Amino acid sequence: MLLLGIDLGTSSIKVAVTDAATHRVLATAQFPDTEAVILSKQPGWAEQSPDGWWEYVQAAIRRVHASGAYDPLDIAAVGIAYQMHGLVLVDREQRVLRDSIIWCDSRAVPYGDRAFEAIGVQRSLQRLLNSPGNFTAAKLAWVKENEPSVYEQIDRVLLPGDFIALRLTGEATTTISALSEGIFWDFAADGLSEDVFGFFGFDKRVVPEIRPLFSTHGGVKADVAAALGLKKGIPVTYKAGDQPNNALSLNVLEPGEVAATAGTSGVIYGVSDALTFDPGSRVNSFAHVNYSAEARRVGVLLCINGTGILNRWVRDLTRGEYTALNAGAASLAPGSAGLKVLPFGNGAERIFYNRIIGAQVLNLDLNVHGPAHLYRAGQEGIAFAFRYGLDIMRENGMNPGVIRAGKANMFQSPVFTEAFVNATNVPVELYTSDGSIGAALGAGIGAGIYRDGKEAFAGMKPVQLVEPDAAPVYDALYGEWKQELSKFLIK
Repeated sequence: MLLLGIDLGTSSIKVAVTDAATHRVLATAQFPDTEAVILSKQPGWAEQSPDGWWEYVQAAIRRVHASGAYDPLDIAAVGIAYQMHGLVLVDREQRVLRDSIIWCDSRAVPYGDRAFEAIGVQRSLQRLLNSPGNFTAAKLAWVKENEPSVYEQIDRVLLPGDFIALRLTGEATTTISALSEGIFWDFAADGLSEDVFGFFGFDKRVVPEIRPLFSTHGGVKADVAAALGLKKGIPVTYKAGDQPNNALSLNVLEPGEVAATAGTSGVIYGVSDALTFDPGSRVNSFAHVNYSAEARRVGVLLCINGTGILNRWVRDLTRGEYTALNAGAASLAPGSAGLKVLPFGNGAERIFYNRIIGAQVLNLDLNVHGPAHLYRAGQEGIAFAFRYGLDIMRENGMNPGVIRAGKANMFQSPVFTEAFVNATNVPVELYTSDGSIGAALGAGIGAGIYRDGKEAFAGMKPVQLVEPDAAPVYDALYGEWKQELSKFLIK
């Protein structure tokens, strides 16, 4: 019995097929080969085509089948992970009404700020666990005001994973976890937020049927099954945002456990059993994959927008390639000969109260610094941004003794991993895991093949433990970096 996992990322779609009995990954694939385009029609805007996502998903599934490592007809369930906070709008014929306004788009900040003030700061934090900020509800409010002809045609408001499940099954469903990340959910009332729907004037009918996260969200349609070589009717049994799913893939399910990822954006994600919130909404709290009213499991999420996207930008700017740049960066001492990078060039950053400060390259000496210095300074700047955010999490009671991460994306770089571990002064356990594998195993839980996460991840062990060995050096460098940052935070 096999499981198919789909990970809808910002840069690409990744898929994995696992053997449910042995937990062995049989094949993985990715599409497209180059990074997917983010459309930016105005500064601070970021959109992608949902129909484009669906084309990529189909191409990735066909590519993984082409491995010949399994019989596609043995796939018994499908799981989906997806980039969080995106807004997808469809009409009654399930046609997409506009490109998705994705997670790093900043246009809706004023709408969220007005809702925060009108609902009340304390009421918002106590019931929503967040400011409405720049999340999905605020993006819908922007459409309502600026594109009324689009708004009037809306039949369903979906998160990106809900949309991919819709294309697979024809059924529109959602979950408490998805609604909480969109800031549609009232944790105190355990229902849709009357405050949010009332303030923005939304009709609740646009919300799809709410189902448990680990449950059947429809069966694959006959035409889709035929086109993708799958068995008709196999169920989609799991849908989760990429960061809750990343935590699941690392068996981070219980209070005090912490995961990290460093893809296009960077995240530290810890689990709490309390309805916790940051007074400034600089870090955010959402329902975790195993949340229930009886056993509250809340994911406390630190997000740094400018992470892997900066690393890629430096690579492209220098016309280098990752292996050579990593080798050059590793030959340099920590501190990059005084060069410093603030990696905040991918929209409004929550840790700065949804302000845009832009990316900065500081102290550049044309007689000293070359591509390797810029590359190392970029990776160190990203690590220092993580430290800045982790200190906010520590203010809110999240004090990890160890952080789990997949040995993927930027954690494949020894320079970045060294900087991250020493800047945060927290050991990191690295695992052979990624979002598509987590989605596949999540599907196994939702299909009842596994009783729970403990059984799904039985036997999972780290492939590497990285411990701090130069924390004092990085503490001093972080102090210098933070001093430079402070100049851009003065209001």
